[in-house]
Order: sequence, then structure tokens, then C-alpha cells
Amino acid sequence: MSRISMFAPNRTALRRCLALFSLALLCRSAARSQSPQALTVPADSPRWDLQGEAKPAEYLGRKSLLLDGGAAILKDFDMRDAVIDVDVATPATRGFFGFQFRLTEDGANGEWVYLRQHKSGLPDAMQYTPVLNTGANWQIYNGAGFTGAVDIPKETWFHLRLEVAGAQAKLYVKDMDRPALVMPDLKSGVQKGLVALHDLTGATYFSNFEIRATPDAPWQRHLPPMPPNTLTRWKLSPAYDALQRDLERPLTAAESAAIHWQDVEAEPPGFVVLYRYREAPHLRVSFANDFSKRLEPQPGTKVLYARTRIESERDQVKKLEIGYSDEVRVFVNGRILFRGRSAQNFRDPGFLGIVNPENDAVYLPLKKGSNELTLAVSELGGGWGFICRLE
Repeated sequence: MSRISMFAPNRTALRRCLALFSLALLCRSAARSQSPQALTVPADSPRWDLQGEAKPAEYLGRKSLLLDGGAAILKDFDMRDAVIDVDVATPATRGFFGFQFRLTEDGANGEWVYLRQHKSGLPDAMQYTPVLNTGANWQIYNGAGFTGAVDIPKETWFHLRLEVAGAQAKLYVKDMDRPALVMPDLKSGVQKGLVALHDLTGATYFSNFEIRATPDAPWQRHLPPMPPNTLTRWKLSPAYDALQRDLERPLTAAESAAIHWQDVEAEPPGFVVLYRYREAPHLRVSFANDFSKRLEPQPGTKVLYARTRIESERDQVKKLEIGYSDEVRVFVNGRILFRGRSAQNFRDPGFLGIVNPENDAVYLPLKKGSNELTLAVSELGGGWGFICRLE
């Protein structure tokens, strides 16, 4: 056998390998050309719509965006699913900074996830909340899936990544291999909208911003279960100026008949989130920084009435577990039974006013048959809503 004939099969195999390799490169190139490209937006780019205290700046050797009570909205980018990367650095000891995404054009609805410098290492160092009718709802949406602990470095650059897919999102802080906060169920209901870097207060710098659209994931809600004995069907009144009404007095039959009541249903695990139906008030609460003023009237406070019916097989007393934000008056069959106050900073200077059904309890004197339960729920800020369960 000649040398030529001995090596011919190897040359054929080599040509086949080269052909396969070339095909693989071609396929990879085609896939790359079809996948969305990452959009890098420098700090001084005209793509930013700067609002409030927001401007390009230099910090720790980098060109960056400085936000201190401001926002940088990315123009001409309508986001559904995406991965957002940015470096951040903050010298502030207190603040709230992060991402707003899927915002409506008017900014009234969307999603917000942020870090709190002053809460570094604590269970609520990070917070996700939907924005509904201009209001954040952090008092209602709290705990697993909404808050988490993380260490927030000071005066040094660190990386944030937000991955949004369908009705879920993940926030990465420093560690890009493990999410710091997993959001299993985004609550605003907005499926597409604007993207913004946002800072409520506390000087924070943003650098190396990049966003990459990803293929739309299926829209699948991951709702918690609805516990038994939760009161879910309610009727809501319009919102009123709370200081113009005697909230200790029950509605008369004529007043109730004149109201245009709106039928709503509680969302799992039983919250009636009132910002979904009424615009959020934005007032300056006098006792936010001065505990001695907590009994003062707060101009701008809003109130609405919520009512439902409880059927009882006999005359009895039933325990009602109730959580609310920020104040409530409870009436049964036209008789006031309870007044509770659970506003942020009200019960003590560090009180947050987080809504849970175990916050308070009222013992309802029910008659045999149908009973009317009415709540007058007042709001100062942080989330307007309530949850009720019968024991």
C-alpha cells in the first residue's frame, strides 16, 4: 500500500472536520445576528431624560450619572423582558436608589426595586414594590419576594443586575451568580413600559449602564394561596378628604344609598390594595421626624369606606383579624367597634406600619342572618389597603 493511499482517508476526515467547524461558526454568527444586541448608554448620552436632581458627573475616576432625588429615564426603549446591568456607588448614609421598569408613559404605574443604604445588612435592605396610581406600596407588599438583606458598600463601585422575564424578576447585587432578591410575582400588571434609574433621596452615582432585551417569557403569575375565612368581596366608596368627615360616626342609610359603590375582590393572600382603585395622596406627615406631633391633623389625608356582608347562622361573637394602612374605623350594623392607627412612625419613631392580618383583632357581635361590616380606611402614604380574616 502506498503512502498516498494510507493518508488519503485522514485528509478526507480532516476536510469533513473543517467543513463542520465552518458550519458551526456560520450558525453561531447567524444566531448572534438574530439575538438582540446589548444597548450601552453613556452617562452623557442624549438618550437620558433627566428629571429632578439628575446630571452627568465624575466620581471615583468614572463618568457617571449623579441622582439625588431624581431619575434618568431611557428614551425610546419600550421594555417587556430584559437584562439591565449598571455599576453604582454612593457616599450617602441614607437613601433609596435602584431601578424603575415597565413604567407607563405618565409614570403612574409600573415596578420599582431599590436598595436602602441605611438598612445595609438588615432584612429590608432591598425592597420591591409595584407603583400603582403614583403610589408605592411597600407597607403592603413586604417579606419574602419583596424585601431582603444585603450589604451595601459605601464610597466604592459595585454592580447591580436586574433580570426581568414575564411576571418574574431577579435582582443581583455584587454577586452575579446568585440573585439577592427573587421577585416571583410582579404586581403592577403592566407588561411593557419605560426603564429608569431612580433615586428617591441620597446621592448615588450610576456608571456603565447596559440593557439587553430578551425573548418574551410566558406570562405566568405565581400567586400565594388565599387562606380560609378571608373576606374577599368588598364594595368601595370614592375617596374623601379625611379631615372634612366625622370618621367615628357610621354612615346613615341615606348617605350609604347616595354613594356609588365599586365592587372589588381581594387579591391573594387577602389584600385589598386601594391604590389600584384610587389615586395615592402625597402629603408631608408632620410626625415623620417629630414623634410629639403624631396626634396632629394631617392635611391631605384621604379616606374611603369599604363594606361587605357576613352571614351568621346564629347570634354570636366572631373574632376578626385585621391589618390596615394607615388608620381604620370598624363598624358592624351601624355601630362603631374599633379605631386603629398603624401609620409609619405613629406607634413609635421606628414603626414602619407593615400590613399583616395579625396586626389587630376586633370581636364582632353578629346577629343571626346578614350583617354589614364597614371600614373607614385612611391613608397618609406607603400603601393604602387592608386585609380581614374571620377566625
